[in-house]
Amino acid sequence: MSLAAIQSRIDAACAAAGRSPAEITLIAVSKVQPADRVTAVLDAGHRIFGENRVQEAQGKWPAWMETYAGVELHLLGPLQSNKVRPAVELFHAIHSVDRLKLARRIADIGQEVGRTPDLFLQVNTGAEPQKAGVAPDEVDAFVRDVRALDLPVAGLMCIPPADADPGPHFDMLADMAARNGLSGLSMGMSADFETAIAKGATHIRVGSAIFGARETAG
Repeated sequence: MSLAAIQSRIDAACAAAGRSPAEITLIAVSKVQPADRVTAVLDAGHRIFGENRVQEAQGKWPAWMETYAGVELHLLGPLQSNKVRPAVELFHAIHSVDRLKLARRIADIGQEVGRTPDLFLQVNTGAEPQKAGVAPDEVDAFVRDVRALDLPVAGLMCIPPADADPGPHFDMLADMAARNGLSGLSMGMSADFETAIAKGATHIRVGSAIFGARETAG
């Protein structure tokens, strides 16, 4: 477990970018990690975690949240309409809102249960056909439409193409957020979070660099 090493790298990246580490939310991506690795990070005092699947999170986090006070859970993976209710009930933020139908469902369930997670709208900055997210030229309209549902739009999220320089994609996301008056930028993972911090990230999603490589059986 190298939580302290990651925090040191965040501090250094912030210093290089003239930013405060307090501006960065480190999301420890705990999907398919063995329980002992996750509890080690919890025992070290970290409280902000990310999961990709609602069902997996339901199976492990309620018990941990009873044991460890102050846990904040972020949904990073795609959200199906039939999983919206448990997602709204369990997660503090959803980073993968990518269609208006889903936003409407979140709004409806949020009204029913009396709470709505913070929402990050996912942008497919690389226009990759196999990847979720709204097209870059549709972002402004999508932000407007989701806001019209009286939902808490915290910011934008992207996952740059695996073989591309992430910098231009992070710049694109930052420009889109700025022109829409959004302060949240969920961007940067284990391999590129320092670049993301230099480009203005507010939320970075780090898994293997904290926990070690995920077990292939997961």
